[in-house]
Amino acid sequence: MLFIFLGFGSGRRGRGKEMKYDRGGSRGRGGGSGGDDKIDALGRLLTRILRHRATELNLNMRSDGYVKVQDLLKLNLKTFANIPLRSHTVDDIKEAVSKDNKQRFSLLEENGELLIRANQGHTVTIVESESLLKQILSADEVQLCVHGTYKRNLESILESGLKRMKRLHVHFSSGLPTDGEVISGMRRDVNVLIFLNVRKALEEGMKLYISDNKVILTEGFDGVVPAKYFEKIESWPDRRPVPFSL
Repeated sequence: MLFIFLGFGSGRRGRGKEMKYDRGGSRGRGGGSGGDDKIDALGRLLTRILRHRATELNLNMRSDGYVKVQDLLKLNLKTFANIPLRSHTVDDIKEAVSKDNKQRFSLLEENGELLIRANQGHTVTIVESESLLKQILSADEVQLCVHGTYKRNLESILESGLKRMKRLHVHFSSGLPTDGEVISGMRRDVNVLIFLNVRKALEEGMKLYISDNKVILTEGFDGVVPAKYFEKIESWPDRRPVPFSL
């Protein structure tokens, strides 16, 4: 998978009040105990619904990815802790957002209602890049744009480019796996880094975007980032150059 990130916020729609939280948790997939497990499981279900299942579940999702929290809490689903979603509260949703250390969600208060969205990673096609994300207009806005992958995938990537697969975008990170600022956009166990030539990509018409949780995304060209836009490739974590030819 691919990923990138920058240091500015979203500028879409201009309505409502975006809610900010201290990211107090260091929650992982395993969760903690008791209430932490309950909230962790809720967050995982929210991720799945908001990224992939909104259409299937007939949720009224806007083009910027937001849905009403109250609509979510009416769904007849169970979390990964086998707890009915309907038994959760708005406060549980807020806690799941605040404890998510990858900042996968945004909350918005608008017209007296609370809305939630996933910041990136969507497969549902109702979401539009221009509504969900902030477009990157200059290479000067991006210090680093890197996609983490695995040696076993490199040959096919060099032949066919980076593909978005079932998602709407190819993902990049703006930092390396050990950088403390990297929140989302790259798995920790990658062993190959592909660096994007952002200036060349922008000059040749590729659209790049930044999400609220600092992941850089692109639709590429017809869903593919061709290898000619790769600036360099390195092994990780030893950062040895990986020779490649196009």
